[in-house]
Amino acid sequence: MSLVEIALKKIQAARPPNDPSRPAGVARAAADAAPSLQAGTLDDTVEQEQPLLPERPRHRTDKQIRVDRNVLRSMEMLPPEHQERALADQFRQIKRPLIANATGRGGEKLPRGQFIMMGSAMPGEGKTFTSLNLALSMALEKDISVLLVDADVAKPHISTIFGAANEPGLLDVLRDESIDLASVILPTDVPGLQILPAGRRSETATELLASHRMDQLVAQLAARDPARIALIDSPPLLLTTESRALAQSVGQVVLVVRAGITPQQAVLDAIEKLGEGRPISLVLNQSTAAPGGYYYGYGDADRAPTPV
Repeated sequence: MSLVEIALKKIQAARPPNDPSRPAGVARAAADAAPSLQAGTLDDTVEQEQPLLPERPRHRTDKQIRVDRNVLRSMEMLPPEHQERALADQFRQIKRPLIANATGRGGEKLPRGQFIMMGSAMPGEGKTFTSLNLALSMALEKDISVLLVDADVAKPHISTIFGAANEPGLLDVLRDESIDLASVILPTDVPGLQILPAGRRSETATELLASHRMDQLVAQLAARDPARIALIDSPPLLLTTESRALAQSVGQVVLVVRAGITPQQAVLDAIEKLGEGRPISLVLNQSTAAPGGYYYGYGDADRAPTPV
């Protein structure tokens, strides 16, 4: 029995037979990924009494993030050029069910499905690599935009990679309600891609991320741009409390598992930390399977995955 099969059986056992919140799909990708980093998470709990305000014209105009692919490749955050096309195809396989869950195109739209937490059980799984490449792949879509959120408030790798470690960000907006969320979102030179830095560190980051203010920010993001998907790079589930706080309000979770490295028990423990009734997809990273190998089908999690 494979690692993914064991994880799926764990998900199945945690849910009633007719639970409508069962995961909509699980993808397995054989990716020649680079060493992993960690990062953060954002929420999407839209409360009925929360007024949804229209977008205010206060976007950042003084700074634009340049996505230099050569620099990212030298940092091992993008694949080598000779592997780029193969990896692009793999990320297309991964993103399709996630986009369907977020938009309802090609499947049932999940509540808060446009907010996707990128998680892992432990450090070194390839989560930030996966988050970045998935964001770039999603930004190619013609009718959605992508917000890459750095919620790894202890080790803000996304912010550091793009030279935004000292920029105001998520934690600053959570601390100070006078700061407009739009004013800390940074545009990039990639059409359809924006970045939300982690912001200034806080000893009470978990409490901030679990606060009602976080719910307000998620509601604002959903209301201001219904076509936006937020990919939230989160800290390792088994080492921090921030990611578990964030997971309570996202609509989807992608759990990155490093082939041959991640202990099976760590994956099962991470799934258990996420709680019941949560749509979870698994991505197998750094697989040694030959190109053209199989992907697991995007079926309900109460079925064992089958090669397609």
